[in-house]
Amino acid sequence: MDGTNRANIKPGIEVNIVLKQDQRSGKLTQGVVKDILTKSPKHTHGIKVRLEDGQVGRVKEILE
Repeated sequence: MDGTNRANIKPGIEVNIVLKQDQRSGKLTQGVVKDILTKSPKHTHGIKVRLEDGQVGRVKEILE
């Protein structure tokens, strides 16, 4: 599942995000969602989240 829909993302789920400094390369970082930072229900580049380790980025994939 992609990460453009806020309804699909909940704290505690595992996701792949792209960090700000990795946007050009597209390198993904895996982690568990702690906080959802995007307020709008959809975002074309992915919903912005904070992982449990403190890293912030936009969700590219939701891992099941």
